[in-house]
Amino acid sequence: MFYYIYNISFSTIYTMKTFSTKFNLKKTILLILISVCFNTVNAQEKTSDFWNHVRFGGGVGLSFGDGFFSGTLAPSAIYEFNNQFALGLGLNGTYNSRKNFYKSTIFGGSLIGLFHPINEIQLSAEFEELNVSRKWEDNLGIEDQNYWYPALFIGAGYRTQNVTFGIRYDVLYDENKSIYADPWMPFVRFYF
Repeated sequence: MFYYIYNISFSTIYTMKTFSTKFNLKKTILLILISVCFNTVNAQEKTSDFWNHVRFGGGVGLSFGDGFFSGTLAPSAIYEFNNQFALGLGLNGTYNSRKNFYKSTIFGGSLIGLFHPINEIQLSAEFEELNVSRKWEDNLGIEDQNYWYPALFIGAGYRTQNVTFGIRYDVLYDENKSIYADPWMPFVRFYF
């Protein structure tokens, strides 16, 4: 994505007017086009530097068993400020169902901060806010649920190139409302 910035100042227009009396109209238009192209090239060079620091990644999860299905799609992007610090955003969408028991959809987002004290070690803090909607089967007599659940993960991992393997802990874990079975969770992160 490129942003075009046209920067023709009043003095440039005045100078072009002066030239137009000495030169014909075709030459004046050519000079304006060259000026616009020069400014466009400068704008592209300045904005493209931002995208050189952005990394895309995320996760995909699939789990199924006897009458159980779970699928997750969680894209994310980070901005690397330097070799040690990165900050990013993520989305999360999950669908779960257990035959004759319940169906649930989970949507939300997250904010993640990464720190690399050395190249191979990754420390992370991630705040996640998820909307949980569970619909129980009618014959169970359990009321449907719809609520927001926050999670704050502190993690550490081993990084090799674009992949990090590690473990994280949810410091806000609530066993009655969490979508996770345990506050401790292994993770694998990919950023390209």
